[in-house]
Amino acid sequence: MRWIWIDRFIEFESGQRARAIKNVSLAEEHLHDHFHGFPMMPASLILEGLAQTGGILVGEARGFQDKVILAKVPRVAFHFPVVPGDTLTYTATLESASAEGARVAATAHVGERLQTEAEIVFANLAGDQQSAEFFDPQSFVFTMKLLGVFDVGRGTTGIPDPPGVAALRARG
Repeated sequence: MRWIWIDRFIEFESGQRARAIKNVSLAEEHLHDHFHGFPMMPASLILEGLAQTGGILVGEARGFQDKVILAKVPRVAFHFPVVPGDTLTYTATLESASAEGARVAATAHVGERLQTEAEIVFANLAGDQQSAEFFDPQSFVFTMKLLGVFDVGRGTTGIPDPPGVAALRARG
C-alpha cells in the first residue's frame, strides 16, 4: 500500500474502537479526475480510509504480530458525495476477533451526517503466510512503526502529554 487515507487519529481504544479524520482538499490530484466539473472523493477511497482505520485497530489489538489484510466487505452503503472542504470522521469498532481474523463495524461521518456505513472483514497472516514469496513486506502499513505517525496525546517532541492535554488536543 502506498497511500494513507487517514490524516490523524482522534481516539484510539486498544482492542475496541478507533476514530480518525480525513480532510478532503482540492489539492488532492484524484479529485480533479473524479468527476470532471464536480470534484468528489471516490467511494473506493472512503472505504479504503475506513479499512485503514479498522486494519490498524485490528493489528494493534494483536500487537502487530500478524500481517492484517482486507478479506472482504460484506456490506457497505454510501449516502451522499464527499466534496473538497469536507472532513470525514472514520469510526471503526472491533466486533469480533480471533487468531484467523476480525470483523469491524465502520462508519464515516461528515459533521453529524452519516456518509458511509460498512462491515469489513480482515484476515491475519501468520508464520509462513507472511513470507516475501507470497506478500511483499514493504506493502504492509499496519505496523507499530506506522502507528507512531498517528500518535494521539504526544507533543511535537514525541513525549506523552500530561493527563488531560491529550483529550484537549484530540478535540481539535
